[in-house]
Amino acid sequence: MTYVFDPAPQAAVPVAGSDARFPVRRIYCVGRNYEAHAREMGHDPNREPPFFFAKPADALLYVAPGQTAEFPYPAQSQNVHFEMELVAAIGKGGKNIPVERALDHVFGYALGLDMTRRDLQAEAKKLGRPWDTAKGFDHSAPIGPIHSVAQVGQMASGAIWLSVNGEEKQRSDISQMIWPVADTIAFLSTLFELKAGDLIYTGTPEGVGAVNTGDLMKGGVDGIGEFAVRVV
Repeated sequence: MTYVFDPAPQAAVPVAGSDARFPVRRIYCVGRNYEAHAREMGHDPNREPPFFFAKPADALLYVAPGQTAEFPYPAQSQNVHFEMELVAAIGKGGKNIPVERALDHVFGYALGLDMTRRDLQAEAKKLGRPWDTAKGFDHSAPIGPIHSVAQVGQMASGAIWLSVNGEEKQRSDISQMIWPVADTIAFLSTLFELKAGDLIYTGTPEGVGAVNTGDLMKGGVDGIGEFAVRVV
């Protein structure tokens, strides 16, 4: 096969404890999946059907263990927010997946940040426009290594937290998700056929806020460690 130009490299995330890499197909993100965050954003936290948005696979910014990744402050925004999240990596595809079988499709879990141009998002909401420029910009999806289920088990509970310059901003427990990982996968698979290589950013707890150039973010989830990202 001949291409008119060389294809872009395959987006991929290293697998912890292995030389293997997880090839990324799509990135799905769950909106307002913690009650306190829903209230924080001015919405009713009652359990309603989840909603999703997407980021391109090449928006990933890999954060290696023990190192500090650099997140470039994006153009056209003066209000960029952090959102610390647990990421589920899909290892087996399917559609209309029963909730009781949904976790069979998870290869592993990772730390993730859903970086957001909050001012552009607010303007898009006001005008009834898509969120793409607010959510899908370059480097908007920092991610740590993927820890396989064989290594860490299924992630049903455990603290999730984030600090900025040493001051804690977010702390909750992943058991507080409105839609747990299995429910999210089952529902998402009714909207899209999931395939191996998909990532699901599962939502953020309360405490989101703005960062500025020079700020150091450190976030983690019990069982899969911590990572560090500096705004540059």
